[in-house]
Amino acid sequence: MPVKRLLCLTIFLWGWASLCAREVEIYVEDTDLGLPLEGALIRSWDGQEYICDEAGKAVVAVPDNQEVTVQVAYPGYENRRLTVPAEGARVTAGLRMSGIMESQELVVEASKPGTSETKTGRSVAIADKQLTQTAEIGIVEDVMTSIKLLPGVGYTGMFNALPSIRGGEPGDLTAVFDGFYIEFPYHWGGGASIFDPRMVQSARLSHGVFSVRYGHTVSGLLEVTSRDPSPTEVEAELGFSTSAANLNLSFPLWGKGGVMIMGKTTYWDPFIALAKLFVEEVQYVRVAPYIRSSALSVNYRFTPDLEATLNGFIGGDGIGVSYENESVNGPLESQSNMTFDWNNSTGFLIGGVAFNPTASMVLRGTAGVGYHQALAEGNVYNNIKVWYSDVFKEQWADLINIFNKDHPEYYELPENSMDIDGKTVTANVQGRADLDWDIGKGFLLAFGIQELYAQWKHNADIHAYVERWIPPGNIPPDIPPDMFPTGVPPNLYLHFPIDYTIDVLNQGFTTSAYAAAEYTSPNSFFGAELGLRLDHLYFVGRDFTVQTYPAFNPRLNLDFNILKNYGVIESLSATIGTGLFSSVNEGITLIENRYGIDDFEMKQNRSWTSVAGTKIDFAGGFSFNIEGYFKYMFDRSYMYGNIEPGSTEAVYKFNGEGISAGFDFMLQKFESRYWDGWISYSFNYARYRNPDGDPDSSVGSDWYYPSFHRFHNLNVILNIKPIPRLNLSIHFGLASGRPKSKVGSIESYPVLIYDNNSPVNGTIIEKWKRTSVYDDNERTTWSVPLDLKLSWYFFNAKGKVQGELYVAVENLTSLIYKAQANTSFNSYTGEEDTGSDSASYEMPLPLPSIGFKWSY
Repeated sequence: MPVKRLLCLTIFLWGWASLCAREVEIYVEDTDLGLPLEGALIRSWDGQEYICDEAGKAVVAVPDNQEVTVQVAYPGYENRRLTVPAEGARVTAGLRMSGIMESQELVVEASKPGTSETKTGRSVAIADKQLTQTAEIGIVEDVMTSIKLLPGVGYTGMFNALPSIRGGEPGDLTAVFDGFYIEFPYHWGGGASIFDPRMVQSARLSHGVFSVRYGHTVSGLLEVTSRDPSPTEVEAELGFSTSAANLNLSFPLWGKGGVMIMGKTTYWDPFIALAKLFVEEVQYVRVAPYIRSSALSVNYRFTPDLEATLNGFIGGDGIGVSYENESVNGPLESQSNMTFDWNNSTGFLIGGVAFNPTASMVLRGTAGVGYHQALAEGNVYNNIKVWYSDVFKEQWADLINIFNKDHPEYYELPENSMDIDGKTVTANVQGRADLDWDIGKGFLLAFGIQELYAQWKHNADIHAYVERWIPPGNIPPDIPPDMFPTGVPPNLYLHFPIDYTIDVLNQGFTTSAYAAAEYTSPNSFFGAELGLRLDHLYFVGRDFTVQTYPAFNPRLNLDFNILKNYGVIESLSATIGTGLFSSVNEGITLIENRYGIDDFEMKQNRSWTSVAGTKIDFAGGFSFNIEGYFKYMFDRSYMYGNIEPGSTEAVYKFNGEGISAGFDFMLQKFESRYWDGWISYSFNYARYRNPDGDPDSSVGSDWYYPSFHRFHNLNVILNIKPIPRLNLSIHFGLASGRPKSKVGSIESYPVLIYDNNSPVNGTIIEKWKRTSVYDDNERTTWSVPLDLKLSWYFFNAKGKVQGELYVAVENLTSLIYKAQANTSFNSYTGEEDTGSDSASYEMPLPLPSIGFKWSY
């Protein structure tokens, strides 16, 4: 009797599942080439087998509102599994070649909580072909090149990897690598990131109300997931481009894990030599910009429930410049010498463990150390001789006769204009433990604790000159009052040296804890995520300590799956969320005891962010996502300097505020045989205010647009594939201008040299200036970047060898158009330069590149 009952129950359940089944299109393709794998075998959850057609597609029946696992087999490719989600009508399985395998299966697993995925209202992810196609281009192959094309990201230009995220300050973008916070993940002081696309599996930009699992940002979080080595095959990848060479080697560890070693080196010398023929500024590059880096990725699965990982990175970059010039330009005779050397090094080592004590529980632990060092040495020496203009001689004849009576027709100024020798060293140790527990009935609980210790050491000797206006009647103490028999002229400026020494050793202990609950209804119509995160900073200086209040950061997200399979609409979902965030401004790492910052005066930057969004998936592989947001920033730290003869002090404030509001959308065509890509657009309105603002700033305590702000950012990415082996990638961008100063006419003014160590102390010189004030209505012109990349793929259908040859051109529109800012002028002659300063970090000519990639 029990056997009969069991048989009846089995038949009943099978019949019920069939009646409530839905059809899902499963596409199987080569991950690296994007080619459909015709003939791939899919074994469904119920034992049924399906064969993929010429497009790599098979239509599989699965139960409605239920996740199932299917198995896929294709000769010559690695083993993996695919989990079909409870909603959606299309799933893609990307397979990697791994040699001939008879009757073996492929499995692609669903992401674990917290791993890279796109979520409306929270984040947008980019991985695999999308990542490599947009990042592996040009003279610097960089993951940030792809990130800057996503919605919500402000345009920066080519050599700037610090974009503004939805109106936030660029420096507030926090990067984590496999759960480890990276202190300064950049080369060339922010010109490029350390994340080479060959060491990265996926990247997720979280710019909404993301999970309380992460913090330390009020703007955006970049989560980078490392590339895993193959557990079964030896793999090699070799790449050459116009400016760099890359080598990746991967070795299996007894079928349970693997080791991957990656190395990269640049060789810009030929490019610099060519650029010297066209760009005058490049003539003075002594040491070509360089990047040297290597990375390590190890994983090993001891048991089906226990896995360990190890990731490491070490890299360095630098540049050297020497400038010498002698010129005669009208009334100006000058000799100039400048040297500058920059060396930067970064490294980290991360260990992690993931353990499943039960089928419903995941415990993860991560610990690591990080290091960053930046060295800068520079010197500028000028020896100039300038003839006074006739207007100046007539207007300031009395001053010239008093201070420059030996040669009233001209003045000389020999001086060491700038000398800097600086070193910054940052070290950090951090650890975290995370627990995800599926308690059933759609509920998941998450808990975690994190500790981050950082040490910041700054050393610098700075010698420079500044100018300050002398208020009438305020004669400097070292100048005899009888030098001004008629009083101080109302327009006189003082030119004096400053010598500033920085010797700072500070430490920060940041303790964090979080708790979260996630819920998904049985029919997946409704979902919710509620969490609370606490971040506390304890600041320790060399001879002082500063206590701070803990930052409580609650966050809530509500998700609604409104429609499924309604006409051309495969799914329609909506999300609303709100939450608090906090971060520590890196500027406070320079604080010293003499600045008198008391306990609880120092504050973490805070923001309250609210987001509402909707996502629609259409038939044919189209998806449209739009989000609106409002962000209020408060307790924002800022600083300014009080510079007077013999005194240079920094002033820190923690009461800054700001607002940022806008919307962004992304229309995406998923990978297909002939074309794919996306369009992203962002509108942002951002205003900041410093209530105790810099007294020397024309903004003062008023609201202002920050220097990085742009109202509009548009990116169009299109991949055209007329034949499987050929891909033309086009990136077209359009970005409105950044704020610029409102300038007046160029006028001469008198300057008194006030330097007891100078042979020309007490000399009156003529300089030129123009008024420059902040104005809400002043903007640079629009930026219009255009990049092209043509790729030719080759592979051995019966073997493991494959490759890519590409030709690319970046900044192609610079041939006919450059974004314009204000003009510059010579401060010693008043001569205005033709044209204007560039409005972004762009080279004034297109940058061609050729690349070759071979893999086994």
